[in-house]
Amino acid sequence: MPKAQETAVYTHGHHESVLRSHTWRTAANSAAYLLGSLKPHMRILDIGCGPGTITADLAELVPDGHVTGVDAAPGVLEQARAAASARGLTNVDFAVADVHALDHPDDTFCVVHAHQVLQHVGDPVQALREMHRVTKPGGLIAVRDADYATMTWYPAVPGLDGWLDLYERVARANGGEPDAGRRLKAWARAAGLRDVTATATAWTFATPEERAWWSGLWADRTLASSYAERATQGGHATSEQLQAVSEAWREWGRQEDGWFAVLHGEILCRKEG
Repeated sequence: MPKAQETAVYTHGHHESVLRSHTWRTAANSAAYLLGSLKPHMRILDIGCGPGTITADLAELVPDGHVTGVDAAPGVLEQARAAASARGLTNVDFAVADVHALDHPDDTFCVVHAHQVLQHVGDPVQALREMHRVTKPGGLIAVRDADYATMTWYPAVPGLDGWLDLYERVARANGGEPDAGRRLKAWARAAGLRDVTATATAWTFATPEERAWWSGLWADRTLASSYAERATQGGHATSEQLQAVSEAWREWGRQEDGWFAVLHGEILCRKEG
Protein backbone atom coordinates (compact mmCIF):
# COMPACT_ATOMS: atom_id res chain seq x y z
CA MET A 1 0.00 0.00 0.00
CA PRO A 2 1.56 3.36 -1.00
CA LYS A 3 2.38 5.82 1.74
CA ALA A 4 0.17 8.86 2.20
CA GLN A 5 1.76 12.00 0.83
CA GLU A 6 1.30 15.73 1.25
CA THR A 7 -1.26 17.19 -1.15
CA ALA A 8 -1.43 20.75 0.17
CA VAL A 9 0.86 23.62 -0.84
CA TYR A 10 2.50 25.55 2.00
CA THR A 11 0.87 28.98 1.77
CA HIS A 12 3.63 31.17 3.21
CA GLY A 13 6.88 29.82 1.83
CA HIS A 14 10.12 30.94 3.47
CA HIS A 15 10.55 34.56 2.44
CA GLU A 16 12.40 36.75 4.95
CA SER A 17 9.09 38.30 6.06
CA VAL A 18 7.84 34.82 6.99
CA LEU A 19 11.02 33.80 8.78
CA ARG A 20 10.91 37.10 10.65
CA SER A 21 7.85 35.71 12.39
CA HIS A 22 9.00 32.10 12.66
CA THR A 23 12.35 32.94 14.27
CA TRP A 24 10.53 35.00 16.92
CA ARG A 25 8.77 31.88 18.19
CA THR A 26 10.03 30.24 21.36
CA ALA A 27 8.91 27.33 23.49
CA ALA A 28 7.71 29.89 26.05
CA ASN A 29 5.51 31.92 23.68
CA SER A 30 4.38 29.03 21.48
CA ALA A 31 4.37 25.82 23.54
CA ALA A 32 3.72 26.86 27.14
CA TYR A 33 0.85 24.36 27.44
CA LEU A 34 3.37 21.52 26.96
CA LEU A 35 6.36 22.67 29.01
CA GLY A 36 5.11 21.51 32.42
CA SER A 37 4.96 17.94 31.12
CA LEU A 38 8.57 17.75 29.92
CA LYS A 39 11.20 15.65 31.73
CA PRO A 40 14.99 15.94 31.25
CA HIS A 41 15.35 12.48 29.68
CA MET A 42 12.61 12.76 27.04
CA ARG A 43 12.99 12.07 23.33
CA ILE A 44 10.97 14.60 21.30
CA LEU A 45 9.93 14.89 17.65
CA ASP A 46 9.24 18.49 16.56
CA ILE A 47 7.22 18.43 13.34
CA GLY A 48 7.28 21.40 10.94
CA CYS A 49 10.20 22.85 12.86
CA GLY A 50 11.05 25.57 10.31
CA PRO A 51 14.10 27.59 11.41
CA GLY A 52 14.27 25.59 14.63
CA THR A 53 13.88 28.17 17.40
CA ILE A 54 11.23 26.16 19.27
CA THR A 55 13.20 22.96 18.55
CA ALA A 56 16.32 24.40 20.13
CA ASP A 57 14.40 25.56 23.19
CA LEU A 58 12.95 22.07 23.61
CA ALA A 59 16.44 20.58 23.36
CA GLU A 60 17.62 22.83 26.20
CA LEU A 61 14.69 21.65 28.31
CA VAL A 62 15.56 17.94 27.87
CA PRO A 63 19.35 17.99 28.46
CA ASP A 64 19.49 14.22 29.04
CA GLY A 65 17.18 13.49 26.11
CA HIS A 66 17.13 14.24 22.40
CA VAL A 67 15.06 16.34 19.98
CA THR A 68 14.58 15.66 16.28
CA GLY A 69 13.23 18.54 14.20
CA VAL A 70 11.64 17.70 10.86
CA ASP A 71 10.27 19.85 8.06
CA ALA A 72 9.10 19.30 4.49
CA ALA A 73 11.39 22.11 3.22
CA PRO A 74 15.10 21.14 3.11
CA GLY A 75 16.36 24.70 2.78
CA VAL A 76 14.99 25.99 6.08
CA LEU A 77 16.62 23.08 7.92
CA GLU A 78 20.05 24.53 7.18
CA GLN A 79 19.03 27.60 9.14
CA ALA A 80 17.74 25.38 11.95
CA ARG A 81 21.03 23.46 12.12
CA ALA A 82 23.00 26.71 12.23
CA ALA A 83 20.83 28.08 15.03
CA ALA A 84 21.23 24.93 17.12
CA SER A 85 24.98 24.90 16.53
CA ALA A 86 25.27 28.55 17.55
CA ARG A 87 23.62 27.66 20.86
CA GLY A 88 26.06 24.79 21.42
CA LEU A 89 23.35 22.13 21.41
CA THR A 90 24.47 18.54 20.83
CA ASN A 91 21.20 16.72 21.60
CA VAL A 92 19.29 17.82 18.49
CA ASP A 93 19.20 16.76 14.85
CA PHE A 94 17.12 17.72 11.80
CA ALA A 95 15.70 15.85 8.82
CA VAL A 96 13.28 16.23 5.92
CA ALA A 97 9.92 14.52 6.54
CA ASP A 98 6.27 14.41 5.52
CA VAL A 99 3.98 14.28 8.56
CA HIS A 100 1.55 12.06 6.65
CA ALA A 101 4.19 9.29 6.48
CA LEU A 102 6.93 9.65 9.09
CA ASP A 103 10.17 7.68 8.72
CA HIS A 104 10.22 6.43 12.30
CA PRO A 105 9.21 3.12 13.89
CA ASP A 106 6.15 2.81 16.09
CA ASP A 107 6.49 3.93 19.71
CA THR A 108 9.71 5.96 19.23
CA PHE A 109 9.16 9.33 20.95
CA CYS A 110 8.08 10.49 24.40
CA VAL A 111 6.57 13.66 22.91
CA VAL A 112 5.52 14.51 19.35
CA HIS A 113 4.97 18.26 18.91
CA ALA A 114 3.64 20.40 16.07
CA HIS A 115 3.16 24.17 16.10
CA GLN A 116 1.12 25.83 13.33
CA VAL A 117 1.48 22.77 11.10
CA LEU A 118 -1.92 21.12 10.72
CA GLN A 119 -3.47 24.24 9.17
CA HIS A 120 -1.17 23.69 6.20
CA VAL A 121 -1.49 19.94 5.55
CA GLY A 122 -3.83 18.12 3.21
CA ASP A 123 -4.97 15.46 5.68
CA PRO A 124 -4.66 16.59 9.30
CA VAL A 125 -6.38 13.44 10.59
CA GLN A 126 -3.80 11.22 8.89
CA ALA A 127 -1.07 13.49 10.23
CA LEU A 128 -2.36 12.96 13.76
CA ARG A 129 -2.54 9.21 13.20
CA GLU A 130 1.13 9.25 12.25
CA MET A 131 2.02 11.42 15.23
CA HIS A 132 0.16 8.97 17.46
CA ARG A 133 1.85 5.96 15.83
CA VAL A 134 5.40 7.16 16.55
CA THR A 135 4.58 8.21 20.14
CA LYS A 136 5.44 5.78 22.92
CA PRO A 137 2.59 4.38 25.06
CA GLY A 138 2.02 6.91 27.82
CA GLY A 139 3.67 9.62 25.71
CA LEU A 140 2.20 12.93 24.56
CA ILE A 141 1.00 14.38 21.24
CA ALA A 142 1.06 18.18 21.53
CA VAL A 143 -0.44 20.39 18.81
CA ARG A 144 -1.03 24.15 18.70
CA ASP A 145 -2.55 25.92 15.72
CA ALA A 146 -3.89 29.32 14.77
CA ASP A 147 -7.53 30.03 13.98
CA TYR A 148 -7.65 32.89 11.50
CA ALA A 149 -11.38 33.60 11.72
CA THR A 150 -10.98 34.38 15.43
CA MET A 151 -8.13 36.85 14.92
CA THR A 152 -9.34 40.24 16.08
CA TRP A 153 -7.95 43.75 16.10
CA TYR A 154 -8.63 47.37 16.91
CA PRO A 155 -9.20 49.87 15.43
CA ALA A 156 -11.14 48.65 12.39
CA VAL A 157 -8.77 49.91 9.70
CA PRO A 158 -10.40 49.60 6.26
CA GLY A 159 -8.68 46.84 4.33
CA LEU A 160 -7.86 44.37 7.09
CA ASP A 161 -11.21 42.60 6.78
CA GLY A 162 -10.29 42.17 3.12
CA TRP A 163 -6.91 40.76 4.15
CA LEU A 164 -8.55 38.09 6.31
CA ASP A 165 -11.03 37.08 3.62
CA LEU A 166 -8.25 36.91 1.02
CA TYR A 167 -5.91 34.92 3.22
CA GLU A 168 -8.54 32.31 4.03
CA ARG A 169 -9.42 31.90 0.34
CA VAL A 170 -5.78 31.48 -0.66
CA ALA A 171 -5.03 29.03 2.16
CA ARG A 172 -8.02 26.84 1.32
CA ALA A 173 -7.19 26.90 -2.38
CA ASN A 174 -3.75 25.59 -1.38
CA GLY A 175 -5.42 22.63 0.35
CA GLY A 176 -5.12 23.81 3.96
CA GLU A 177 -7.56 24.88 6.69
CA PRO A 178 -6.72 28.29 8.17
CA ASP A 179 -9.28 27.90 10.98
CA ALA A 180 -7.47 24.84 12.30
CA GLY A 181 -7.39 25.84 15.97
CA ARG A 182 -11.07 25.12 16.58
CA ARG A 183 -10.84 21.78 14.78
CA LEU A 184 -7.90 20.21 16.62
CA LYS A 185 -10.00 18.29 19.15
CA ALA A 186 -12.32 16.95 16.44
CA TRP A 187 -9.39 15.95 14.22
CA ALA A 188 -7.72 14.18 17.14
CA ARG A 189 -10.86 12.21 17.93
CA ALA A 190 -11.27 11.30 14.25
CA ALA A 191 -7.68 10.01 14.33
CA GLY A 192 -8.55 7.71 17.21
CA LEU A 193 -7.03 9.74 20.04
CA ARG A 194 -9.19 9.61 23.16
CA ASP A 195 -7.32 11.18 26.07
CA VAL A 196 -7.48 14.73 24.69
CA THR A 197 -7.21 17.98 26.65
CA ALA A 198 -8.16 21.06 24.62
CA THR A 199 -7.14 24.60 25.57
CA ALA A 200 -6.52 27.97 23.91
CA THR A 201 -4.04 30.82 24.27
CA ALA A 202 -3.27 33.95 22.26
CA TRP A 203 -0.43 36.11 21.06
CA THR A 204 -1.15 39.81 21.58
CA PHE A 205 0.55 42.71 19.78
CA ALA A 206 -0.16 46.12 21.32
CA THR A 207 3.02 48.07 22.16
CA PRO A 208 4.47 50.41 19.53
CA GLU A 209 7.32 47.96 18.92
CA GLU A 210 4.96 44.97 18.64
CA ARG A 211 2.62 46.83 16.29
CA ALA A 212 5.49 47.90 14.04
CA TRP A 213 6.89 44.38 13.92
CA TRP A 214 3.59 42.54 13.34
CA SER A 215 2.18 44.99 10.81
CA GLY A 216 5.51 45.27 8.99
CA LEU A 217 6.00 41.56 8.46
CA TRP A 218 2.43 41.14 7.16
CA ALA A 219 2.75 44.20 4.93
CA ASP A 220 5.92 42.74 3.43
CA ARG A 221 4.53 39.18 3.27
CA THR A 222 1.49 40.43 1.36
CA LEU A 223 3.69 41.75 -1.44
CA ALA A 224 6.80 39.56 -1.55
CA SER A 225 6.19 36.04 -0.20
CA SER A 226 4.86 32.84 -1.76
CA TYR A 227 1.47 33.82 -0.36
CA ALA A 228 1.53 36.88 -2.63
CA GLU A 229 2.41 34.76 -5.66
CA ARG A 230 -0.36 32.29 -4.95
CA ALA A 231 -2.88 35.07 -4.40
CA THR A 232 -2.21 36.59 -7.81
CA GLN A 233 -1.51 33.42 -9.79
CA GLY A 234 -4.61 31.77 -8.34
CA GLY A 235 -6.81 34.66 -9.41
CA HIS A 236 -7.69 35.65 -5.83
CA ALA A 237 -6.29 39.19 -6.00
CA THR A 238 -4.56 41.62 -8.31
CA SER A 239 -1.22 43.24 -7.55
CA GLU A 240 -3.08 46.49 -6.90
CA GLN A 241 -5.33 44.79 -4.38
CA LEU A 242 -2.34 43.30 -2.59
CA GLN A 243 -0.74 46.74 -2.47
CA ALA A 244 -3.89 48.09 -0.81
CA VAL A 245 -3.88 45.28 1.75
CA SER A 246 -0.20 45.91 2.50
CA GLU A 247 -0.89 49.59 3.10
CA ALA A 248 -3.83 48.68 5.37
CA TRP A 249 -1.42 46.71 7.54
CA ARG A 250 0.96 49.66 7.75
CA GLU A 251 -1.95 51.99 8.57
CA TRP A 252 -3.02 49.73 11.43
CA GLY A 253 0.57 49.64 12.68
CA ARG A 254 0.56 53.43 12.96
CA GLN A 255 -2.48 53.49 15.26
CA GLU A 256 -1.55 54.44 18.83
CA ASP A 257 -4.52 52.42 20.12
CA GLY A 258 -3.70 49.47 17.89
CA TRP A 259 -4.21 45.98 19.36
CA PHE A 260 -4.15 42.59 17.61
CA ALA A 261 -4.82 39.12 19.07
CA VAL A 262 -4.00 35.79 17.43
CA LEU A 263 -5.98 32.98 19.06
CA HIS A 264 -4.54 29.45 19.00
CA GLY A 265 -6.25 26.18 19.77
CA GLU A 266 -4.15 23.58 21.60
CA ILE A 267 -4.49 19.87 22.28
CA LEU A 268 -2.44 17.68 24.57
CA CYS A 269 -3.14 13.97 23.99
CA ARG A 270 -1.74 11.08 26.00
CA LYS A 271 -1.26 7.81 24.13
CA GLU A 272 -2.92 4.91 25.89
CA GLY A 273 -0.90 1.92 26.94
